[in-house]
Amino acid sequence: MLKQALLFSGAASVFTAYANQPPNIILFLVDDMGWQETSVPFWNEATPLNRRYHTPNMERLATMGVKFTSAYACAISSPSRCSLLSGMNAARHRVTNWTLHRDQSTDCEEGNVVPPLWYVNGIQPFDSTHIYPRATHITALPQLLHDNGYYTIHCGKAHFGAFDTAGENPLNFGFDINIAGGANGAPASYLAQDNYGRGVFHVGGLEHHYARGTFLTEALTIEALHAIETPIAKKQPFFLYLAHYAIHIPYNPDSRFTDNYRNADGTGVMDELLREPLNESEINHAALIEGMDKSLGDVLDYLANHPRVAKNTILLFMSDNGGQGISVRQGRENLDQNYPARGGKGSAYEGGIHEPMLVCWPGVVRGGTVNTNRVMIEDFFPTILEMARITNYHTVQHVDGKSFADLLRCPTLRRERTIVWHYPNLWTEGIRQSDGYGAYSAIMHGDYHLVYFWDTGDIELYNVRQDIGEWHNLATQNRTLVETLATELSDSLRSYGAQRPLSKKSHNELPWPDDRFRLNSLAEQPTN
Repeated sequence: MLKQALLFSGAASVFTAYANQPPNIILFLVDDMGWQETSVPFWNEATPLNRRYHTPNMERLATMGVKFTSAYACAISSPSRCSLLSGMNAARHRVTNWTLHRDQSTDCEEGNVVPPLWYVNGIQPFDSTHIYPRATHITALPQLLHDNGYYTIHCGKAHFGAFDTAGENPLNFGFDINIAGGANGAPASYLAQDNYGRGVFHVGGLEHHYARGTFLTEALTIEALHAIETPIAKKQPFFLYLAHYAIHIPYNPDSRFTDNYRNADGTGVMDELLREPLNESEINHAALIEGMDKSLGDVLDYLANHPRVAKNTILLFMSDNGGQGISVRQGRENLDQNYPARGGKGSAYEGGIHEPMLVCWPGVVRGGTVNTNRVMIEDFFPTILEMARITNYHTVQHVDGKSFADLLRCPTLRRERTIVWHYPNLWTEGIRQSDGYGAYSAIMHGDYHLVYFWDTGDIELYNVRQDIGEWHNLATQNRTLVETLATELSDSLRSYGAQRPLSKKSHNELPWPDDRFRLNSLAEQPTN
């Protein structure tokens, strides 16, 4: 009896020690995952896409935590990731397009606008001895966590800064460990037999997995779970940023799961939405999603096998932008890929910016709940710091994000979150404004989403609660609301110090949305 009492006392003291320790935090970030590319419905009903994909571990996480149905990010990778690490809106940090080579733009040259001199070198760690041009220098989230006792691990895709800058290496942002993260915004290959590719998109640091034939998603998961054993052994709180390259192109086959989307004869299964069999690209795409979900399951299994760790570990699941909606995907471009939303990665419309988001916070969040409050990618910065109980900190940058920790603690709380997007860039060739692409800025306030296209000066207004596909432009019949939102958008952009694209013809900066609205209104007035 005495021995049992001593054992119980020892166990209790361990649990007390964990309870007094700041929580471990795992941020599980997926690349290019649309809000419907999962068997977990994030709309008000299940959709054909929800029935196409198999993500049982996302379902499992949803039963353990809260599902956010109005989570948003930028439409392109680097802007979202830079906002996450800095807490800044993309208009303020000016990394408005995807980064790659030092001092080089990645903009397409089509169209009638000239992108501004956006910050092609990305975000950089603040260092008064080395200031990079066309870059925003920040106090990074992992640095603040590290400085407050956290063991910080980066695993997977970084894409914070250009090659040959300090920002290409996550270690310079306060991570203690960097696994396979660099300036590349995509993998050259997911296949170990290809050595995870070659050239600028090669994923390095995983050479010991080549001979094992480990699919990239699996290799990252193995390395991440191995890395957290160090802080666990030291009883040190950890921050794991597990940022998968999946489900970005190339759609290499993950043979562990491709057969789940085939018939017995090897043909693709008949798809409800497409009304035709899935092609090879779409089969591989679905398998990439299921492989990502298996990684999530491995993380959950690890925690389940370490209950003391699990009891004090927060897990956040998010994507960096919408799913691909163009030619690499099967079906009608910008219609079927993120259905019922329209558009895709790079687009101002819901298909480009609406994300799947889940949060499990043991002892705080009730499992199986839904939260409809709006959240934006820069909100993760102050939220994670609040979760980590870090309140007294200083950043060299202005933080625009709003913590959503209160929404987790009080699920009945309702708040208005106005979101501003700024993309004065040209993403790729062969895309159309009618699908939400081009140089644009946008604002979402209440039920309404206003989009301003810099090239044409067109302003569109949608009620996204009633019209998630953004088919019915209400701008002409709601002039007062358009003026109000155009003014709020313009005032926000000015306060951020946002850069404006130029006219290719005159090389003058194009008008702000409110200025263009007034010009258009004057032009529409009848003359005597």
